[in-house]
Amino acid sequence: MRIKAKLKGDKANIKVLIKHDMESGRRKDEAGNVVPAKFVQTITAHVGETQVFEANIGPGVSKNPFLELNLTSRAAGDAVVFKWVDSTGDTLEETVTL
Repeated sequence: MRIKAKLKGDKANIKVLIKHDMESGRRKDEAGNVVPAKFVQTITAHVGETQVFEANIGPGVSKNPFLELNLTSRAAGDAVVFKWVDSTGDTLEETVTL
């Protein structure tokens, strides 16, 4: 993931680029074989123990999905933890500090 965060007052703007191929399971390779489905299903963001964002997406989302979040009542030093889980069970977790 690539994460950029800006804090202005108590408002945070966070941009997230998720590097993932997002294979739908419908595409064929050069040999004519179906490429197995592998796509991000769930994306979450937590500040401490509080979940501040959740999205359930599917194979219709393009390669390398981009998200932008605006959070209020944030302070410098707050850690926002992003995590995604894909259809094969792979996960990735990254943290950005405001």
